[in-house]
Amino acid sequence: MPIPFTPLVKSLPSTVPFVGPETLERLRGSPFKARIGANESAFGMSQLAANAMRAAIENDECAWYADPESFELRTLLAEKHSVQPDEICVDAGIDTLLGLAVRMLVEPGSQVVTSLGAYPTFNYHVSGYGGVLKTVPYRDNHEDAETLLAAAHEHSARMLYLSNPDNPMGTQLPGDAINTLINSLPADCIFILDEAYIDFSANPDAPAIDTSNNQVMRFRTFSKAYGLAGMRIGYVIAHRDLITGFNKIRNHFGLNRLAQIAAAASLQDAGFLTEIQQRVAEGREHIYTLARAHNLSFVESSTNFVAVDMGSTEAANKMLEELNAAGIFIRKPSVPPLDRYLRVGVGTEREHQVFSDTFSALISRI
Repeated sequence: MPIPFTPLVKSLPSTVPFVGPETLERLRGSPFKARIGANESAFGMSQLAANAMRAAIENDECAWYADPESFELRTLLAEKHSVQPDEICVDAGIDTLLGLAVRMLVEPGSQVVTSLGAYPTFNYHVSGYGGVLKTVPYRDNHEDAETLLAAAHEHSARMLYLSNPDNPMGTQLPGDAINTLINSLPADCIFILDEAYIDFSANPDAPAIDTSNNQVMRFRTFSKAYGLAGMRIGYVIAHRDLITGFNKIRNHFGLNRLAQIAAAASLQDAGFLTEIQQRVAEGREHIYTLARAHNLSFVESSTNFVAVDMGSTEAANKMLEELNAAGIFIRKPSVPPLDRYLRVGVGTEREHQVFSDTFSALISRI
């Protein structure tokens, strides 16, 4: 019998936001030598987090569900951000929380504004709930806050999405630009501020967190600087009424217990984040140096990756193909004019050396 999909599901393409490196490894028949394409941390998790997880396993705590309220972790996060615990929702990464936010606020036909070429998983959720995407081009490799705001007014947008620092270009808008946008939102528009990369910023000029404003959601993660991408844990900071909305629809037992334990331990490891920030800053400099050595432009980054300009879309696509074949996993933007860039992730010293040697050998053929 025909499967009785809803009309919305029938209308959607059979696509996913990303093809994972494991899929590509299966296709190429061998593992990658350098995995620097998924913006994961190359440097692992806090030793306190690893120890806490080992202790939980030894004590057989994995037989238990996670705390559905994430009480300990929300308490620690509330202290970190000077907010109240009921102004935080924890769930399985920013991707899950973005899906919940869209489900909570977007109806079929709702207008949603984002940047053309920005994080595709957000777009995936909007399409999956029947929202209508309205996109704004980047300006000088930055998300264009002024034009995004104008589009939100023009389309009476239910939701406006912006990542800061940005993925895929690694750029960062100043806090004043974000505050201007927040203060000028349409009355019925919720602002989604994705700050997954804020811990890497050399100039963390983020606007102050204001949970009294019920039009703003701030999304943070343990997947990047804290090295817990595989554990899937992130959080949103917002007005308590918005958090109540999340709690009405989230899967209260969807979190991994070990993820909660590791995240809580990470927050208590005072020196860990500083060390990772330093190593990422050094890694960005290595990529800048490599680009300069080959007379290639690049975008100075506030993240754990660098966008390197290959000069044309064709050259970028060819280099991506050649690197993949040589065992280097990286990614690139897919939308013009960003698609002439390669997004080169910060790796370990070994991964950087492998990438540098391979890239240098290939560049003359591109």
